[in-house]
Amino acid sequence: MHYTNFHGQKQGLLPNYLLVIIIYKLFCLVFQKNIFVIQIFNLNQMELPVLISLCIGIIIMLFMLLATFTLMLEKAYRGAIISFIFSIILPIPFFISLFISHIGIFYVPYATLSIISFILVIFLFNRKKQKFAPQTPIIQFDERQTMFSRNELKVDSDRFKAYYKENPEHKVKDDIWRSKPGLLSSESVFYHPSTFAAAKASFLAIEKLGPHIKGEPASNKKPTDPMQLSTFVKKWLKKQGMASVGITEMHSYHYYHTKGRRDTYNSKVTTKYPYGIAFTIEMDEQMMQAAPKGSAIMESAEKYLKSGVPAVQLAYFIREMGYNAQAHIDGNYEVVCPLVAKDAGLGEIGRMGLLMTPKLGPRVRIAVVTTDAPLVPDKETDIAHSMNEFCHYCKKCANVCPSKSIPHDGRKIQDKVLRWKIDSESCFTYWQTVGTDCGRCMAVCPYAHANNWLHNFIRFGIKHSYLFRRLAVVLDDVFYGKKPPIKKMPKWIETRN
Repeated sequence: MHYTNFHGQKQGLLPNYLLVIIIYKLFCLVFQKNIFVIQIFNLNQMELPVLISLCIGIIIMLFMLLATFTLMLEKAYRGAIISFIFSIILPIPFFISLFISHIGIFYVPYATLSIISFILVIFLFNRKKQKFAPQTPIIQFDERQTMFSRNELKVDSDRFKAYYKENPEHKVKDDIWRSKPGLLSSESVFYHPSTFAAAKASFLAIEKLGPHIKGEPASNKKPTDPMQLSTFVKKWLKKQGMASVGITEMHSYHYYHTKGRRDTYNSKVTTKYPYGIAFTIEMDEQMMQAAPKGSAIMESAEKYLKSGVPAVQLAYFIREMGYNAQAHIDGNYEVVCPLVAKDAGLGEIGRMGLLMTPKLGPRVRIAVVTTDAPLVPDKETDIAHSMNEFCHYCKKCANVCPSKSIPHDGRKIQDKVLRWKIDSESCFTYWQTVGTDCGRCMAVCPYAHANNWLHNFIRFGIKHSYLFRRLAVVLDDVFYGKKPPIKKMPKWIETRN
């Protein structure tokens, strides 16, 4: 029988608190007299608790030592030192009974029970507050309002005058960032010849993909099974190195209502296909940890390119199968990629306004292909509640944001939907000042740590436990610092040229 909690949500067959009570009762039985373990191993009542205590202490010590080694590989030396200290301190209570064995029979059962109960509470209690529920947008966005579109406006041109006549509230702030050196400028704060040139090269290559994002499908349509085609597309993109792939039904809020880039400025978005294929590609952690230095924009541009190529390739493939398809890549978007990716089950929109993926956080770039080919949509991710709640408590991205563009408070009604909204103007002003697309928020996000066993364990806890979401915020501050320092760019980049 199901039961309903105070949010009106149905829960499983057995409430978590009942499960804790049952395990507690079973645990108590273990320490009754004449238990079979004592008999089999010929242990007296004093020796069994000591053995249990020793095993728990060893497990804790090995766990922390393994965590130390993992953090060393990440070059997270602060965390590694703290983890090593914990590997010495945390097991001490469990080794005491080796030296004061006469208290073991009284100490160990209660200590062990306390630890097991604590772990159970953390991992079994997963209250989902309604205020952290995922939200669905209502309105369509106008690409002309984006900073990238406004950056392309030529001062005193007819388009420039028309925009600020219609949007006078943006003029003062936009004049400020226009007075700065600009993205990839040699006069900017973090100018670096090699990384800036590499980023420029990637952006120029992306522009060459523009004419290939759409086209006419083959005249002979191939018979296609929706599930087989969906599986083929996902496996193929994964084979090409994409981190995650998902499919969603397209809705009006996925599309811009008016385009705002280059020659398409002021054009209405009219081509709307029923399905969207969204995929992400990982941005290198070491390159991003130096953000906002040059390696960040170099990596950003490279991954725009490396997600753009397979998007164009996939669109060609679908058209060859006889269906319509359009790629949406950097500089050529008709859709809001993070919203498509969210509904395709790839993540949730976080405090910083970016797609937060379960294994890489915001440290990804996204591309989308829309099509009328028959596909099977994926379900939305089940991390929305936990990720929104974690972002609510964390605030690390907001604390380190150089331009103070990320809000510290909770989600608010913005554009008729409950969400976080960054100050785009102050963010872009910083970009124009330092010459890069910053990325500091990506670098420090706890979700963006390396995709290894240690951080996956933390991510698992965040997803499944209300209390662990609070604990994880504290742990990240302890191991990495409340405001992690900006790291050096990779040595092969730092070398003078």
